[in-house]
Amino acid sequence: MKDLKIFQAQLKVITEFGPAFEQVEDYCRQAVDAGADMLCLPEMFCCPYETSNFPVYAQPDGGEMVKKASELAAKYGIYISAGSVPESDEEGRVYNTAYVFGRKGERLAKHRKMHLFDIDVKGGQRFKESDTLTAGSEVTVFDTEFGKMGLCICYDIRFPELVRLMSLKGARVILCPAAFNTTTGPRHWELCHRAQAMFSQVFMVATSPCLNMESSYHAWGHSIVVDPWGMTIAQMDEIEGVQITELDMSSVDAAREQIPLLRQRRTDIYRLEEI
Repeated sequence: MKDLKIFQAQLKVITEFGPAFEQVEDYCRQAVDAGADMLCLPEMFCCPYETSNFPVYAQPDGGEMVKKASELAAKYGIYISAGSVPESDEEGRVYNTAYVFGRKGERLAKHRKMHLFDIDVKGGQRFKESDTLTAGSEVTVFDTEFGKMGLCICYDIRFPELVRLMSLKGARVILCPAAFNTTTGPRHWELCHRAQAMFSQVFMVATSPCLNMESSYHAWGHSIVVDPWGMTIAQMDEIEGVQITELDMSSVDAAREQIPLLRQRRTDIYRLEEI
């Protein structure tokens, strides 16, 4: 199985469509020049991370943002994990939606954030996505030349059942556009991704916006890659920049053969199933 070279863009969120995609195209060029197979973007990479803004920036499925990401994937012959964007449906509901496009611009995956970020940390962050967002309900796994991958968004990563379901469906890499904040990030960012990688024996690839103190929402940054053994193999700091990481895909099989967690589950006693 081919190894996978990931290019993560820990970018500064630009909220105007034209400049935002000029920035994305520049990262496409950089990724291709670096020999990367996939460009990964953060959660809400072209929308202010505020509940009131999600309906304002929302576009229908197949809207301008999705079309442009597809065009860039085809133009540069690269996979694009296109972060997430606000998506509206015909009934007026708004979702936090992630997309992945293949080398020819074809849509490989669409995931609506399943677990909405409704928290109230004493002395820290308060946020309620459900004020304007609707939760998705699909476990998202898709095929690539590197094997199956899964897709989730930020707060989804805190729920081990979802990552386990993706791994049981064959996922070897989990892509997670995310935007933990300066309250939750120091406590749980690396811990969550290492734990999920270890329990389900997958690569975790989580990409965040950089920290911007001028914005109302302070993302933690620290885009990260964790291997199937639960070891952090790459992690950025909080500032704007890029990270290139090559994933040894054979290490997924090695981890699962040497410590066969998925085979040793006691399914005679407990089961995890989609409803």
